[in-house]
Amino acid sequence: MDKPEANPVDSFRRRLMGTAALGAAMAPLLAAHAEQGGQAGPAAAAPTRAQHTSFGPLKQVRTKLLEIGYAEAGPKKGPPVILLHGWPYDIYSYVDVAPLLAQKGYRVIVPYLRGYGTTRFLSADTLRNGQPAALAEDVVQLMDALEIGKAVVAGFDWGARSADIVAALWPERVKALVAVSGYLIGSQQTGQVPLPPEAELQWWYQFYFATERGRQGYDKYRHDFAKLIWKLASPKWAFDDATFDRSAAAFENADHVDIVVHNYRWRLGLAQGEARYDALEARLAQFPAITVPTITMEGDANGAPHPKPESYAKRFTGKYEHRLITGGIGHNLPQEDPGAFAQAVIDADRL
Repeated sequence: MDKPEANPVDSFRRRLMGTAALGAAMAPLLAAHAEQGGQAGPAAAAPTRAQHTSFGPLKQVRTKLLEIGYAEAGPKKGPPVILLHGWPYDIYSYVDVAPLLAQKGYRVIVPYLRGYGTTRFLSADTLRNGQPAALAEDVVQLMDALEIGKAVVAGFDWGARSADIVAALWPERVKALVAVSGYLIGSQQTGQVPLPPEAELQWWYQFYFATERGRQGYDKYRHDFAKLIWKLASPKWAFDDATFDRSAAAFENADHVDIVVHNYRWRLGLAQGEARYDALEARLAQFPAITVPTITMEGDANGAPHPKPESYAKRFTGKYEHRLITGGIGHNLPQEDPGAFAQAVIDADRL
């Protein structure tokens, strides 16, 4: 693996960020979704894509383990919203969501997960750990560092899992939750239960990462690998190369491969986590209920593995709503239909 550059944050910013500031928010699109209750019906217009190609200058903040890179939009004293991306995606999943929420007065925080973008470990000795409890605790520590006591937390893929965990284990820190694909809390024990063949096939990359060949292959072909996942997970999303490349830059992080491979190996019980997270993982293995106001979402063309809404609805015991977003929307829901996602955040905050 290549060594980090001498000044990775500044170098990464130069490569990744354009000079465009946050543009005008898409008020007509937001209003249309408000009228529909945030759900795009069959007659709705096609989702607006790539209205913005840049955030403002990135910021950095130190936590106990990390220096976290993040984008911020909206008034400093506005009600905070934290938007969490997944794999293999990055903060650009929210490049059109952030201005919509900022227009409504929210303070929007969009952090790079560990192993992505300008987020770095403070110590070379820290295990490059991708287990779910570690990723979720990063969110809590980010909130502490930014002096945010309570926030609306929203995400998809890994980000939805982290958002679920924070809501389940630290409900006092979550005002409301938006989770694409619903309740994604699991454990190593459940990860070892065999699935029907068709379901196992959808997880092909997890088995690939379990091998050393897979680790080396992902390291060598991470750009092409991620692009393939984008196509499989969102088969009807006609993203262009520029859209993908803006996100792919985040995978140049020196810790990216270690974090991704550890995450999927941990799920299968093929990699150990850290003792500091044992108590949290034990609680998660009991599938705790989520009591905070919640809206779950699903795209009608999600090609990635995801549970059926009826299988997890009972896990949300507070005010709850599920939304199916139609129109060929795949796995990367906030980037494919930013208006629907932003409206869900606003509505969840009002539940």
